[in-house]
Amino acid sequence: MTGGKRREDSRLVRGHGHFVDDDQSDRHLHVRLVRSPYAHARVLGIDTAEASAVEGVVRVLTGADVLRMTQPFPQMAPEPGALIQDYCMAVDVARFQGEPVAAVVAVTPEIAEDAAELVRVDYEPLDAVIDAVESLKDLTVLHAAAGTNRVYGDVFEWGEVDAAFAAADVKVSIDRLHFHRFSSTPLEPFATLVTWNADGGLDIFCNISQPGVAMKFIAPPLGISAEDVRLRTADIGGGFGIKQNLYPYILICALASKLCGHRPVKWIEQRREHLQGSAHGNERTFLDTEVALTRDGEILAIRSRHVDDCGAYPRYEPLGCVIWAQVVPGPYRLRNIRIDMQQAVTNKCPVGPNRGFSRMQHIWFLERVIDLCGHKLGIAADVIRQRNYVPSFPWTTPNGCVYDSGDYPQMMQMAKDLVDWSHWQAEIPRRRRAGRLIGIGIGTTLDSGTNNFGQSRIVNPKSPLTGNSEVANARLGVDGRVVVAVGSVPQGQGHETVAAQVAAEQLQVSSHFVIIQPGFDTQRNTHTSHSGTYASQFAVTSLGAIHGAIGQLMGEMRRVAVQLLGLPGDELSFGERDGVAVISHLASDRFVSFAAIAMRVNTQTADLPKEIENITLNVRHVYRPPFEVPDLQRKYGNLTLTYAAQCHIAVVEIDPDTCNISILAYAAVDDCGKVINHSIVTGQVHGAAAHGIGAALMESFRYDEFGNLMTSTFSDYCPITVMNMPRLAYGNLESPSPFTFNGAKGMGEGGGGPLHTLSAALQDALAERGVVIAESHVSPSDVHALLHGLQDGLTTVHCNVRIPTESVA
Repeated sequence: MTGGKRREDSRLVRGHGHFVDDDQSDRHLHVRLVRSPYAHARVLGIDTAEASAVEGVVRVLTGADVLRMTQPFPQMAPEPGALIQDYCMAVDVARFQGEPVAAVVAVTPEIAEDAAELVRVDYEPLDAVIDAVESLKDLTVLHAAAGTNRVYGDVFEWGEVDAAFAAADVKVSIDRLHFHRFSSTPLEPFATLVTWNADGGLDIFCNISQPGVAMKFIAPPLGISAEDVRLRTADIGGGFGIKQNLYPYILICALASKLCGHRPVKWIEQRREHLQGSAHGNERTFLDTEVALTRDGEILAIRSRHVDDCGAYPRYEPLGCVIWAQVVPGPYRLRNIRIDMQQAVTNKCPVGPNRGFSRMQHIWFLERVIDLCGHKLGIAADVIRQRNYVPSFPWTTPNGCVYDSGDYPQMMQMAKDLVDWSHWQAEIPRRRRAGRLIGIGIGTTLDSGTNNFGQSRIVNPKSPLTGNSEVANARLGVDGRVVVAVGSVPQGQGHETVAAQVAAEQLQVSSHFVIIQPGFDTQRNTHTSHSGTYASQFAVTSLGAIHGAIGQLMGEMRRVAVQLLGLPGDELSFGERDGVAVISHLASDRFVSFAAIAMRVNTQTADLPKEIENITLNVRHVYRPPFEVPDLQRKYGNLTLTYAAQCHIAVVEIDPDTCNISILAYAAVDDCGKVINHSIVTGQVHGAAAHGIGAALMESFRYDEFGNLMTSTFSDYCPITVMNMPRLAYGNLESPSPFTFNGAKGMGEGGGGPLHTLSAALQDALAERGVVIAESHVSPSDVHALLHGLQDGLTTVHCNVRIPTESVA
């Protein structure tokens, strides 16, 4: 499987895509939101009179309307987190800067924008809680109904941790590490067009990326059934996970439509709104980490305390408090681990999945641990990784996950060859002697794909979610082409191309005989509760569903061909003749076209033989990965199906005067199992690398002590562009998965690789200055503070060795 040109591109680059804002009508009403300027404030009153009097304004919604017309959103968290009252806008207290407190509905977006500035809100500012670790002290409780800021907490332990520490030659202690908030800044912010129909049903056209789950959150607050919700998507300009939990904005538009005579209501998010009040990637602090090692650097055990900051409302959380467990040991053969995992609310924007949700943070922590241990023990970065990598596959982790395939040492060797490792090993010391700050770093990351939603029961035993599934429809069109619809939600990854390619190869015809209906639509009967694009599941669940549907369709087509040709089915094969898709009997040179098969079933039906009278040539297949519900007491079980991997290596140099960071060389090697389409995989790796590099060096959500977001525009939040990208040396290693029909694994979560790698490279460059890279984001100003000791609470790393230091190598 190699693939060819992307079939989406011709439509998209010519401006013929179908995005939410492409739907235009004079009947549409438009929403502009009034957002809280305070991170934490009681809403004492809202004066909407002046805004309501503006010509063209149809309605102004406030929290009073929301409280009267809806119930709080259901929570994934158990109590006390389940007691949090989360509405689509603030009903009494605003809990993050940018939380909606009112919505102006008008006949044009411009009128709505002007009128929104006339809404007067009386606030009583409250103390803001900005740090999750401090939030756990409950000095200021954000949600009185819950009575605590602690959303979730538990200890995850596997193996013999204390025994491993007792037997260790070396113990390394790291007091604090921190993974920062950032986004992936999709080209298209969130958008929705909602109509509350007179019959009580909702029609939602939006760009949410997990519609099957979103429907479960949208319907209950409105008191309607999920079956009364039609949700559909078309083209989406990027997502990367952060469009999964934006259902509050859909609900605002639904209420507006109901109150405005059931007219369609549209909301198009502006960039500042997206940065301030959409969803941020998870922020996590790692405290009191201890590492037990042998004299040669093999890690025996880790114990640590982790605190997640989920922002003002949990929403998709506390799933992040368990999803990291898909990659408990990272790429390493670590068997003993104890993590005290806590999650707290703060007066910040709620978080959402963002390219490697929860796993990215945990693997960054593990990569910092192994890198800092290597520096402390004087063991080279490649050597200490080589000594700890998983040695063979399949590999069962301490918590029961099964790494399906891979070769991490070979990936690292390929990356070393691409970056010219031996050259830099000679060049770096030479440049350092000349006073230059230069370093090299390695980062290995895992891309666990196709979630077992049964892991949700580890954080909440009452969770209704288990397993995973995806559905596809396949039918034979009247012209002999095969039409395939699947419940995935593509956001630029090339789903149409890959789906058509896989279906055509199974049918043994050219891909132009296959029509793919992209996007999601509940009325198309191609969805399950797990439908959507997230967690690298398209290559497994969506293609698995398509593979099953095509197989069923081929079975029906073969039965019709048997009747038309009068020949045994086991002697027939699919293929092409003179540009026509056919089923052939090669021995006799007889064949029947796909179009003739379609006509026999759909139009020539008067004398159908009994053998084929029940055939429809329109089939539905549900693919379900082979999952079981995890053991909730042991927190043990297979939490995901496939494990792709990437190894990155970077060489960086820091200007000692300006503290600017330059990437001198960069290599990335990807293993996503059997490659279906090389050009798409290459593009995905480059895109993920861009996101990771941007996050590591440029992109960071920073709040001040009062909860003001200081990076709420592209003037302050600096997204990476092609101008900032280094030249990337790319390589691919194929290790087919034994768990998928085609050996392919997901590969969309690799954005963490550059964060791990650049942290390691900066550490190498600054280690001789006594600097510890304890933050996942390092800007030139951060480097200046580190070099001049200007940062508060600098991280320290302690090493206790039971043997003579000179024998540790």
